[in-house]
Amino acid sequence: MIQTYAYKDIKIDEIFSREEEKTTVADVVANIIADVRKNGDEALKRYAREFDGAAAEVLEVSAEERAAALAEVDAEFIEILKEAAAHIRAFHEKQKRTDFVITERPGVVLGQKIIPLDRVGLYVPGGTASYPSTVLMDCIPAKIAGVKEVCMVTPAKGGKLNPDIIAAAEIAGVDRIFKIGGAQAVAALAYGTESVPRVDKIVGPGNAFVAEAKKQVFGQVSIDMIAGPSEILVIADGNSDAAVVAADLLSQAEHDKMASAVLVTESEVLAKAVAEELERQIPLLPRTEIARASIDNNGKIIVVESIAQAIEVSNEIAPEHLEVCVDDPFKYLADIRHAGSIFLGRNAPEALGDYFAGPNHTLPTSGTARFSSPLSVDDFIKKSSFTYYTKDALAAEAEKIGFFARREGLEAHARSALIRTTKEAEK
Repeated sequence: MIQTYAYKDIKIDEIFSREEEKTTVADVVANIIADVRKNGDEALKRYAREFDGAAAEVLEVSAEERAAALAEVDAEFIEILKEAAAHIRAFHEKQKRTDFVITERPGVVLGQKIIPLDRVGLYVPGGTASYPSTVLMDCIPAKIAGVKEVCMVTPAKGGKLNPDIIAAAEIAGVDRIFKIGGAQAVAALAYGTESVPRVDKIVGPGNAFVAEAKKQVFGQVSIDMIAGPSEILVIADGNSDAAVVAADLLSQAEHDKMASAVLVTESEVLAKAVAEELERQIPLLPRTEIARASIDNNGKIIVVESIAQAIEVSNEIAPEHLEVCVDDPFKYLADIRHAGSIFLGRNAPEALGDYFAGPNHTLPTSGTARFSSPLSVDDFIKKSSFTYYTKDALAAEAEKIGFFARREGLEAHARSALIRTTKEAEK
């Protein structure tokens, strides 16, 4: 059963602490990465047979296979995917950046150019934890950014592709799909093989082996983040419906036994009612065992003195998902500083963000919302600055540049500026 605490009796930095499993995967992942780097496609095919029960000789999904998988998906879901994609696209279009040029000083041109990444790899789980929503969330911003090629990797369990994943890929605009998964797929994207091209960045969720692989290849390629288990923090006042609040907490608890669901409220009556509702609703879920473990081990209810104090608690925790279930949520929006995604009011469940509203659902976890942001168009671009000076413009500043460089003990730096405007090279 979920535990209830008074604010004064709980340590905020322990809110999302978890009893971590002791399994170490780093060595296993390191061996897989080394194997893929050395043996390329042969290693990928061997792992596909071992882990996925797939014996495909061709790793890339053909146009015919994509069409066949798409044909398996019912028309209603296709239309829902298309509508969700439209909402996601409309939101992320607003994130596009533009070049700028500054010409305020005579003879000087400064600026910044926005350059899309050439190729991005999208990792998508293909088993029971398969999320077509993530395909939309991860591919659409990349396409808006102007990425030339998006390559998706997803395991074909038993040799069969997940048709919902393929449908989402078609709608989002994925360019190439490969039937590989696990740490070996991350290694293939990072280093390239005979069939799989090397990418510039890898995004997308996965199990502990995938997360570890992303960590180990970071530096060779960029990655989106090392995501931890799902989190939700619900701030609710005494007018909130206990059944609704409990349902929202369980929306994250059902993800993973390590997921965390936290309620912060100024109402002891609501706290008690939500605890009772959780006990009523958990047995109704198909993923009862997972939700039960999450709530019992990581769930918490914190009773505070006011909603303002609840906001303070939330800012200290910096949750992945934050719901503000009060009559006037916009009253508190300016005070919320640390949260991955914010859901305002009584009619904005976290599930809106997962599927349909438009903002991205790839979010910072484990308190990293203090310094990082949701996945966005910015994740798929890089920026280069440029500088141009005329000879006269450089002459006006060369002595200052030389003085500055010599102050730092870098004589060659100073000479490189002064040689263009003085007889410095002859000294």
